[in-house]
Amino acid sequence: MKVPFIDLRRSYQAHASALDACIHEVAQSGAYVLGTNVAAFEQAVAEYLGVSHAVAVGSGTDALHLALSAVGIGAGDEVVTSPFTFAATAEAIKYLGAVPVLVDVDRESFNIDPNQIEDAITARTRAILPVHMFGLPADMAAIASIADRHGLLVVEDCAQSFGATFEGRRVGGIGNAGAHSFYPTKTMGGLGDGGLVSTNDAAVDGRLRELRNHGIGPAGEHVRLGYNSRLDEIQAAVLRVKLEYIEQSNGQRRHIASRYNSLLADTAAKTPTSPPAAQHVYGYYTIVVDDRAALRSQLDEAGIGTAIYYPKPLHKHQYFGDSVAFDALPVAEDLASRCLSLPIFPEMTDEEVDYVATTIAALLPQAGSP
Repeated sequence: MKVPFIDLRRSYQAHASALDACIHEVAQSGAYVLGTNVAAFEQAVAEYLGVSHAVAVGSGTDALHLALSAVGIGAGDEVVTSPFTFAATAEAIKYLGAVPVLVDVDRESFNIDPNQIEDAITARTRAILPVHMFGLPADMAAIASIADRHGLLVVEDCAQSFGATFEGRRVGGIGNAGAHSFYPTKTMGGLGDGGLVSTNDAAVDGRLRELRNHGIGPAGEHVRLGYNSRLDEIQAAVLRVKLEYIEQSNGQRRHIASRYNSLLADTAAKTPTSPPAAQHVYGYYTIVVDDRAALRSQLDEAGIGTAIYYPKPLHKHQYFGDSVAFDALPVAEDLASRCLSLPIFPEMTDEEVDYVATTIAALLPQAGSP
């Protein structure tokens, strides 16, 4: 048996008739940018997330960049965030001339460790940017409490966690703004790039709508420096279809994760955890093992696709090592050297899950073995 790490063809085929119909409808309409599908998608996402406003943009990276700009982050500001994330998290901060301040992560969740945030706060700190890693919400209660004590903004990086909840609230609706990605591999992926910013602040919403469209205000004047970051009508139409099935697909991800957890329970692999306050959506199912290279090679020989998210924390990359502020980050460095993501996508069969898990169980020592 061969099991791909992800199978986007199957994801398309699951809703092919609806997707083909909506694409054809947009193509026939002659309206391709900032049209009725974008507006309807924004409204539907706002309702789903439980927020007042949602602004669709060109990508998840743009969503982070414009969200930070819209809440007022600028040159010289410091933004506390995680070193265990994709580069876009820090890039968005750097685009504005601000400084990413990296705080180590919690070993159980892969998310920023709230117990270390306050030590990183200075007079220049303006915001905390938690990343809901692999689909598990960060500890937003602790982060919100810290932000309130220090008068800081909170911008959530929800790129891997669309649909996840913390204490009953969907991510992206807890902080001052949330940045979402609809890259094809995400929990709700389009057929190309796409992103969105969610917020309950009407002023932030207004600035976002200007920023995404060359700084053009409601009266047609260029009122600020803006960007070309408009979600197109085809992607919006596709994502409207995907949104109808997000609870079903995230539920299937949780089913797969539960099956993995059971089948790997007696092995030396450390499997993901999900605290009671959080509902995980398993954008990635990531284990931690001692000899990752050997296991990955053996799984490849068995026809099983895997990925490493991420092989290096941000401060270990050439560019970011010289452009971010950080102290010791031992947990992020350790996890980066031992984490391995297994196949997980909603169309995956139980037989495929069982094959992956039993193959790993045969290759790894049992839990507690020397």
